[in-house]
Amino acid sequence: APAGPAAAAAPPPLAVPVAVPPAPEPVKSPEPRAQGAKAEVKAEVKAEVKAEVKAEVKAEVKADAKTEVKTPESRPVEAKSSEVKPPESPKKPREPAPLVYAKVSTDPTPTLTARTFLDTLKVADRYAAFAEAGGWERLPDDLIRLKPGERSPAIPSLRHHLTLTGDLPVDAPPSDRLDPPLVAAIAAFQGRHGLPDSGILGRLTINALNVPAATRQRQLAASAARLMGSKFPFGERYVVVNVPSAIVEAVENGVVARRYVAVVGSPDKATPTVETRITDINFNPTWTVPASVVKNEIIPQMRKNPGYLARNHIRMLGPAGEVDPTRIDWAGNKAAAYTLRQDSGFDNSLGQVRIDMPNRFAVYMHDTPAKSLFAANVRFHSHGCVRVGQVKELVGWLLQGTDGPNGPGTSWGPIEIETGIADGERRDIKLVKPVPVTFVYLTGYATPDGTAHFRDDIYNLDTPATEPTSTGAIAPAAAVPPVATPKPAAATPPKPAVSKPVGAKSATAKPVAAKPSVSKATVVKPATEGGNPDALQPPR
Repeated sequence: APAGPAAAAAPPPLAVPVAVPPAPEPVKSPEPRAQGAKAEVKAEVKAEVKAEVKAEVKAEVKADAKTEVKTPESRPVEAKSSEVKPPESPKKPREPAPLVYAKVSTDPTPTLTARTFLDTLKVADRYAAFAEAGGWERLPDDLIRLKPGERSPAIPSLRHHLTLTGDLPVDAPPSDRLDPPLVAAIAAFQGRHGLPDSGILGRLTINALNVPAATRQRQLAASAARLMGSKFPFGERYVVVNVPSAIVEAVENGVVARRYVAVVGSPDKATPTVETRITDINFNPTWTVPASVVKNEIIPQMRKNPGYLARNHIRMLGPAGEVDPTRIDWAGNKAAAYTLRQDSGFDNSLGQVRIDMPNRFAVYMHDTPAKSLFAANVRFHSHGCVRVGQVKELVGWLLQGTDGPNGPGTSWGPIEIETGIADGERRDIKLVKPVPVTFVYLTGYATPDGTAHFRDDIYNLDTPATEPTSTGAIAPAAAVPPVATPKPAAATPPKPAVSKPVGAKSATAKPVAAKPSVSKATVVKPATEGGNPDALQPPR
């Protein structure tokens, strides 16, 4: 697709993350390496334990091998057992970077430009015409088993659909066979819907093909409504996060300079829409746990496992300084009155880098120790903030023009960034020129050439509650809970039974009819107020 209106005459080649299409299941992290002679001791201990002890002792020996296995001569089981018994806050395993990242598009056309609002409205009219003309037929599930070259009586209906949407050329010869032009058209359709563009008719592709034209028109209209009144300052350089796509784009001179996979808010902890500027980069950030996370996650964990805070390197702070968590009564919610702060380091929930962008929701972009999530095609797991794959590369782009660590005239290259992080000290770097950034919620949008793109309505903002809340093309969409409205029920105490349905309707009406304050509609009960909503993820 051609670049946006502001594209340079000869745009630089698009830098994208390493990709292997289609993305495999998330890579499970291997067991962390123990210090010293792990391999040597592991073999010796394993042979000994298998012959003499059962599962219980085996678990103890394994734990010992992870922490401090320096004395292979301590062969008696009793000796090993005594070493392991007082495990003092063992560090969480360090998860290496994934071998692959989910594939991202190499199209240099940005998701959002100054023209997107009008372009999307035009395409919405076209899809309205499709719907009025009867749209397209529903395809049978048995197409999933169809292989290239095979025939099916449903192929003519598939060809009609893809011809209407512009994926299959109008002059393509008719056939009931899955021929190469049709395979290419399927791949183009998949690319427009954020699916792996394999050209293979899988379950997700069939689901997306079976979404009615009227639903597609509604997605486009609702997305355009959410852009209405936007005052985003498009400039030479800006950053766009389209939440339903779980993608971050760094745009320069009208084209995408870099595109990264992201992990965004889950359906019950939505990432809000935001328009602001990136002002600072933080190396080795600490993380102050929001009150809502303390109440909903930390306190229940501490009741089950009193060593939870120590294991996750979280300190408890009161007015007089640090507090011993073992002296706190975790049966109630009094612990929420204390400040909980996680130490900086590799295992910090924000990873090694935070990208600061002042806003009223206190959300931002950051690194993460749970990098295996970037390998998945479905990435709706965070508590509201945006975790960025290959975030250090994005940081390098953001720091262009900002003086490097060696003074005026120097720059922040990959080596300087790694060195700045390696010392383990907190460091804040102010951008010499703040970069505009926006988080948008576009389930349907159009590019300047009239191509329509669609994503699942993961937060259930496009359709009335009585209708399907998503296309079904992305798995989490099926599990979206109804949007909650916190205040209307209390407004009519004499008639509580009547107030509930009124509140339910207003919850679905807000997103579609939203005007300038659309960001409020996109937020489905933000996880925190005045704090970072991105919570600790114990099971990485």
